[in-house]
Amino acid sequence: MAKLPVISFVSPDLPTDGRVIVFAGKGLALGPLASKLDNITGNLISKVAELEKFTGEKKSSISILAPANSELSQIVVLGIGDVGEYAADDWARLGGATLGCLDKNAFTIVLEKPDGQQIADSDQIDFLSGINLRAYDFDKYKTKEKDKKQEENADHTIIISAADPGKLQKLWAVEIGVSAGVMLARDLVNEPANILGTLEFADKAKELESLGCEVDIIGEAKLAELGMGALLGVGQGSSRPSFVAVIKWNGGKQGEQPLAFVGKGVVFDTGGISIKPAGGMEDMKGDMGGAAAVCGLMHALAARKANVNIVGLLGLVENQPDGNAQRPGDIVTSMSGQTIEVINTDAEGRLVLADVLWYTQKHIKPSAIIDLATLTGAMVVAFAGEYAGYFSNDDELARQLFSAGEKSGDKVWRLPLGKAYDKMIDTPNADMKNSAGRWGGAITAAQFLQRFVNDTPWIHIDIAGAAMGSPKNEICQGWASGFGVRLLDRFVRDNFEA
Repeated sequence: MAKLPVISFVSPDLPTDGRVIVFAGKGLALGPLASKLDNITGNLISKVAELEKFTGEKKSSISILAPANSELSQIVVLGIGDVGEYAADDWARLGGATLGCLDKNAFTIVLEKPDGQQIADSDQIDFLSGINLRAYDFDKYKTKEKDKKQEENADHTIIISAADPGKLQKLWAVEIGVSAGVMLARDLVNEPANILGTLEFADKAKELESLGCEVDIIGEAKLAELGMGALLGVGQGSSRPSFVAVIKWNGGKQGEQPLAFVGKGVVFDTGGISIKPAGGMEDMKGDMGGAAAVCGLMHALAARKANVNIVGLLGLVENQPDGNAQRPGDIVTSMSGQTIEVINTDAEGRLVLADVLWYTQKHIKPSAIIDLATLTGAMVVAFAGEYAGYFSNDDELARQLFSAGEKSGDKVWRLPLGKAYDKMIDTPNADMKNSAGRWGGAITAAQFLQRFVNDTPWIHIDIAGAAMGSPKNEICQGWASGFGVRLLDRFVRDNFEA
């Protein structure tokens, strides 16, 4: 992971030396400090803007060498358009875009609206989060020119000129934990499977104890005793043991019913006996994106001391095709007692989730369950990574999640459940089958999972495409996005914290 910028805060004033970045709104609207800078430089900003036909449109910028009689060395003017039309996540994207305009040296950012109005605290925090998230770079295994790159990053410092620097610094000290949670999720998804196996992932979960979480790692013997035949069946072809990690954050009232998040953690998915094609199989190191998101979320909630009781559960397995692997046609018994005919061993994630969901509703007894999984290619086809699809048995919970997606920028779209789809997973040989075939594949997978939550309010989020290989944007320039952490942090704080 690249070295992140060092961010410090000063009172609102123009810097007298070095490099500075200011914002320009639509029509070259400048805030008070940016206007002052234009005046003291002999209207340099206005002149260069006219020459370059720069009008402050969003995502546009100009770079100006400061006059010789000035102690400043460079002025960057970033067009931010009409901030009155900003969506909830646009301030984070502005932070990322701002960092994208800078090189690896010190800059002072004058954080002001073009109309001179104070930027809301939450927008300022989103802006800073966008800077951090844009700076992420998974370069852990690069060796050539790495020393040179680290040297270039050494002076990557940013000074924020803000209306209330003391207050902003205190808020950022708390909220930086959320972007750290996103980066933890990205790290986990980016790690190659020869480095991050089930045991190593369980160890990463245990590290959350340093933030005050309680972590219990359930091994195979106990899983067998619990009757988790569906989960264990997936991992039986791997030399790596299977685990379920249970992570508790008790930040709410004592005895208050917790909210539960469940993540699919298939550390590598070959498809098993129903083996995948070779092309693109390397991406299956990221088939634990759901578990990564839950792990990152628990880091975020614990780091900011969230006032809520939360339990995160990770189903950690590896799907390999050795002589002990389960076969198409095998019938396994889940923890619920329901039997499952394995039609396709590459439809393994739902088998893992089935047992963890049942364990959650039986032993944790949460107020609601939200599961995340890179579950189906059908979701990638439907949304091309721009959205994650979700399914729910509770309309109010579904509404709350959609709202959190709109605010956080981790966008979600609800898809249907129904009896016709549920009937598609029936089989004459067992209580159900794990695959209904190609048509409606994401929906029938969700129908399968719904059979393991009973009446508990529940949401299933299929993050295939959104968690890895999604389109690059202002705050994510890499392969793993960390999708789900910001979404669910917003979901929790808007609806479940006192």
